[in-house]
Amino acid sequence: MKSNFMNNALSNSIAEHITEQIITGELKPGEKIVEHIYAEEYGTSRAPVREAIYLLAIDGLVERIPRKGAVVKKYTENEIYDLLEIRNKLENMGMDRIKNHGTDQGLLKEMNQLLEQMKKAQDVYSYTQLNHSFHMCLITMSKSETIKNMYSRLGWPLLRIQSVSFAKEGNIEKSIVEHDIIIKLLEEQNMIELSAVLSKHNEDVISSIQKTLDS
Repeated sequence: MKSNFMNNALSNSIAEHITEQIITGELKPGEKIVEHIYAEEYGTSRAPVREAIYLLAIDGLVERIPRKGAVVKKYTENEIYDLLEIRNKLENMGMDRIKNHGTDQGLLKEMNQLLEQMKKAQDVYSYTQLNHSFHMCLITMSKSETIKNMYSRLGWPLLRIQSVSFAKEGNIEKSIVEHDIIIKLLEEQNMIELSAVLSKHNEDVISSIQKTLDS
């Protein structure tokens, strides 16, 4: 049992490492995941690396291609736009629920704490994760398990796409200003303006991604 636990922990650690490389763009879409490099780096056999790749395939970050092996998943333009639009619609649904029963002060406090961490984030990977946690608080505030579960299922592919937007110069600073406004409007319970700000916030991400794809 101890050996299996250690293998699982090692596989998770390798998976987290590869995930960070994908989110930060160190590993590019279509790039092969070379098993022996990670096996050597972690001083292990290839088995935990293969398990890590299996986990990443489930998360939608890696895909297996015949005769080539595991590569970083490429997303089509349609897949990218669909993910971002689904996110937008789920957040709008969440706003409708919050309008009905008001804001949760505990989650609002957590969002303020996350925003302070976002302001201090040193890299795109950290910022992308904190941003996701911030928006998950908003989704949780809807008190809808269905919306929360559907949003969670967007998972790492959504974070990978968002990180492309955050990597563009000035976008993190812009995002921080917008998150400040989101919290302010939540505190004021100004849900009509909040819905408009949130929709614009999400539309800007789609626009930023579109410019990246066009270039």
